[in-house]
Amino acid sequence: MNAPFSELLPLIGPASVFAFTMTATPGPNNMMLTASGANFGFRRTLPHIFGVVIGCLVLLAAVALGLGAVFEQWPQLQTVLKVIGGAYLLWLAWKIASAPPPAAADDQGKPLTFWQAAAFQFANPKAWIMSISGVASFTLAGDAFVASALLLMGLMVAVSIPSISIWAGFGVMIGRLLTTARHWRYFNISMGALTAACVAMIVA
Repeated sequence: MNAPFSELLPLIGPASVFAFTMTATPGPNNMMLTASGANFGFRRTLPHIFGVVIGCLVLLAAVALGLGAVFEQWPQLQTVLKVIGGAYLLWLAWKIASAPPPAAADDQGKPLTFWQAAAFQFANPKAWIMSISGVASFTLAGDAFVASALLLMGLMVAVSIPSISIWAGFGVMIGRLLTTARHWRYFNISMGALTAACVAMIVA
């Protein structure tokens, strides 16, 4: 566990780039965060943001502890996860697409909660890809494994918070440009369609 810093130092740059690439690029989380920022504002989207971060962190830790090996032994569990994740994502896409404009919602619409966002990561294929490939690529063998895994998790948190917050902020900016109910309807339908399109990542 007491890995020399000289062993961990070369991991920082590549692992940070990996974390940025995985968290800043389009995917289910960022599509939903954009829609949430536009419809509910940045402050009300904060629980969603931190739910994504903590959910991914717990998933990454679980993979590092060996959960990824379970899918190698029982691949049918991965199929079940894909079906559940796809169905849930389609439901979220419908909720986004059918959401009324904020002014007409009269507080009936609610952003995703912390726990909902955290739990979704276990059904999010991009989060699984990130966790499995991250642990496989940026952890060291032997006594350095735990230290390198902790380093990876720390970098993921440090990089993901600003990366995904940008998408929520982008949604806030878009929301300020949508001045009519028709604009909001088109935007929400578009974001719902993009979220639904992410199901292709699950069934692929």
